[in-house]
Amino acid sequence: MKTNSILVSAFLITIVLPVWLSSCGVYSFTGSGTNAKTITIAEFYNNTDLGPANIAQVFTNQLKDYMIQNTNLSVVQENGELQLEGIVTGYAVSQVAPRASGDPSQIDAAALSRLTITVRVTYVDTLDESMSFKDKTFSFYRDFDNDMNLSDIEDTLIRQIFDQLTLDIFNASIANW
Repeated sequence: MKTNSILVSAFLITIVLPVWLSSCGVYSFTGSGTNAKTITIAEFYNNTDLGPANIAQVFTNQLKDYMIQNTNLSVVQENGELQLEGIVTGYAVSQVAPRASGDPSQIDAAALSRLTITVRVTYVDTLDESMSFKDKTFSFYRDFDNDMNLSDIEDTLIRQIFDQLTLDIFNASIANW
């Protein structure tokens, strides 16, 4: 008898609840707050002095991949109902955690450095112009130990920063958060 109760509960949680939530129009599993079917994501431009040459292309591809995997939107080359475009405007490494060397004759070095990437985005919602925004800035960073060589960990740091920037852009545009 206890086994039947567990099976019924499992059925309700895995089948009935998701169907009910998605059908009532209150919740979307994609998190999308739009009725659009298509999105155009123009190639981002690289306007940084220090960043890798392909940083904008990598970001554009990651943004497209995120939209394909996490929404029901079709990515189209042009004239999408939703449109994203932007510029990678900042790529900076700064020292964030000074540590005393203990020797007055030596320069105090930093224990941590911070890689910060900034993008400026324009979003156009052709179905609801009030949701659009122009030149909104998004920025995120990752700290790393100065004992590590930046060139050895740069790709990983960039990917982690882009993960957050992509989520922030999605939330500000399509998810309407």
